Amino acid sequence: MLRSLSVRNYVLIDSLEISFPEGLIIITGQTGAGKSVLLGALGLVLGAKADVSAISGDAPSCVVEASFFTDDPAVRDAIEECGADWDGGNLIIRRVVNRSARSRAFVNDSPVPLPVLQEIASSLVDVHSQNQTRILSDKSFQMAVLDRFAGDGELLEKCSESWKRLSALKGELEEKRSSLARVMEESDYIRARLEQLENARLTDGELEALEAEEKRLANAEEIKESLQGAGALLSPGDDSSGQPVDILLKEASRLLRKVIQYVPSIEGLPERLESARIEIRDIIDTLEEADEGIDVSPQRLQEVGDRLSLLYDLMKRFSCNDIASLIAKRDSLGGMLSDTEGLEERCRELEKEISAEKQRYESICSALHEARAAAAPSFASAIEGSLRTLELEKAVFDVLVVEGPASSSGQDSVLFRFSSSGKDPVDVAKCASGGEMSRIMLSLKAMMARYSDMPTLVFDEIDTGVSGSAADKMGSMICSMGGDMQVFAITHLPQVAAKGSAHYLVEKSGTTTIRRIDGEDRVMEIARMLSGSRITPAAVANAKSLLGSD
Repeated sequence: MLRSLSVRNYVLIDSLEISFPEGLIIITGQTGAGKSVLLGALGLVLGAKADVSAISGDAPSCVVEASFFTDDPAVRDAIEECGADWDGGNLIIRRVVNRSARSRAFVNDSPVPLPVLQEIASSLVDVHSQNQTRILSDKSFQMAVLDRFAGDGELLEKCSESWKRLSALKGELEEKRSSLARVMEESDYIRARLEQLENARLTDGELEALEAEEKRLANAEEIKESLQGAGALLSPGDDSSGQPVDILLKEASRLLRKVIQYVPSIEGLPERLESARIEIRDIIDTLEEADEGIDVSPQRLQEVGDRLSLLYDLMKRFSCNDIASLIAKRDSLGGMLSDTEGLEERCRELEKEISAEKQRYESICSALHEARAAAAPSFASAIEGSLRTLELEKAVFDVLVVEGPASSSGQDSVLFRFSSSGKDPVDVAKCASGGEMSRIMLSLKAMMARYSDMPTLVFDEIDTGVSGSAADKMGSMICSMGGDMQVFAITHLPQVAAKGSAHYLVEKSGTTTIRRIDGEDRVMEIARMLSGSRITPAAVANAKSLLGSD
């Protein structure tokens, strides 16, 4: 049930704090006082779309907070799944909307995504607005009402699960068949492309090595000339008058060793010279090896150039940036050809799974149809009896359960038919007046409330188009619903307003306020509803009569 509502800076409401009891709660007020604003604030905290225009004045944000109590296991599971505190069923839901049109939702001070808030709210409050009678023509609504009466929720859940699995299997089969057809259609093209890549005998890292080799071969003569020149400087040949540097260093080291005992300051120099000699000898050897490794070969240069041209061409043709990508493309093409057999096998498996799931789905649909068909006569009889109680004495209401398109709710289509004259009922959306639609909707809501765990129901002028004794009987029906659940009734009819166990008055004086009224205040409000702005003694007497007071 809804225990309290707190609203700040919402449209015409500056600040509002109000608590609500159990039972039937009546909300009245003059046209334009702000009843719709109050309902809008409740809708916001239940997950309705946020609108920055709802923020009043220059306030930076609006805040709506509602306190609920519920013992619904589905609500508990949803709350615990999103990480919020269950707190024994005590829920504080808060919605904040700021000037940037961003909104935030909280459950027991834990932030929750809007879809989660909407899921939780759908199990807490059912709001029937003035225009909701239009959903009478909605086949899914008609189906949902009948299913609640039939108590086939477990079958519906199984049907939904089977439909989802069947749809997923069909989707996968379609995708696999499409892939198989594409591979088969393009197999020659794929095979030709694969052959090009396989013949190339690709090796990861080859491109970089070839590019380096090409540079080396293209500059081979210059490289050899430089290497040999450096080697000649360090180690002159036999035809030169000079001696190799390492020999000279060795001789210098020998001479220094002879006089080191007389010149202590040169101690260590022989060793340094020896170290330099060894290093230079190593350099000479390395230069000779490098020179021997440089091949001045126009033929090899041509081979490397041809190989690079092939690799560059393949990369361009296959839109690749390197050899690794070409190898991946080659493997992918090979996989596509080898996957043909696997795709065919998977298609066969899927066809078997679809056949089995289809049988299961149709079996569930058959059970659903039987449950709906069995429940339809007694459901129609109950609604018809309720309508006749509401002074539609000749009303005829029946329910047809016929074959419909396959869906997650089965293979049925439900049609509500109505006649106020007692003859030839037709589609309820095509024959009922506004007042009749209101009474039909109230009867359906009363039925749904009886067969569901909805703790709070809000009627926003469901009595539109009804007056007199029919209005009184609608009030009695709403009142009886209030004996089992919390019911809010926003109404303009005094006959309905007088039935409530609690009465709240919405007033507007610059801003919108709401307060609970009792005693003389309630009598005067009922009298206003009876006579208009000028309250007469007769209206006051009539109001007291309706309220059962002296």
